Amino acid sequence: MYFFLSKLSFAEICFTSTTVPKMLVNIQTHSKVITYAGCITQMFFFLLFAGVDDFLLTIMAYDRYVAICHPLHYTVIMNPWLCGKLILASWIISVLHSLLHSLAALRLSFCTHVEIPHFFCELNQVIHLACSDTFINDLVTYFAAVLVAGVPLTGILYSYSKIVSSIRAIPSDQGKHKAFSTCASHLSVVSLFYCTVLGVYLSAGTSHSSHSSATASVMYTVITPMLNPFIYSLRNKDIKKALKIVFGGKL
Repeated sequence: MYFFLSKLSFAEICFTSTTVPKMLVNIQTHSKVITYAGCITQMFFFLLFAGVDDFLLTIMAYDRYVAICHPLHYTVIMNPWLCGKLILASWIISVLHSLLHSLAALRLSFCTHVEIPHFFCELNQVIHLACSDTFINDLVTYFAAVLVAGVPLTGILYSYSKIVSSIRAIPSDQGKHKAFSTCASHLSVVSLFYCTVLGVYLSAGTSHSSHSSATASVMYTVITPMLNPFIYSLRNKDIKKALKIVFGGKL
């Protein structure tokens, strides 16, 4: 579990680093200019690390499934070789996914002095500002969304359906609580990630306000990665002990 957590932490640091530093520079210099090459590069790395983040959450769901549903075979199934292959596969698929969108965006032509109604080069916003036909780009976007977002989400839901069934079969309440506590942090992070992302794009589909869409995007690009370390840290006994001291033993 901690092996995957270290990879997730690295991916989220890189994920926030693709947008937050540029946003802070814009605020400091009062300039919102970004070059065409810089925009495509930001889009590539944003999609790359978002995809890695998504796949890592799916792998961690499978890891929790094996730990709870097949505890005696856990060390055999989740061996270092398989864990390394899963991490490598998530990076390769994410690179191909982000490269596909970036190359598709390069074929588009843009007018000069285009204004993106967002705080970073968000894929849909950039595509819809193109002066050329975007049918192929829209097709690629919807097809990739099903594969990169729909398939991992299906895997997570399937893993947790099996986990819930196994927990319900445990006779003692203490055993149920212990089994649930091992995946509570991951479930919280998954819920926070998918709820914020779905909330942003569903609201964008019903509302045409670019300002509200940009504000909502801050949730999954900044707030969610910032909260994840706190969510996982609450499982650490030393962290809990320190918080009790800080808050006067009221936790």
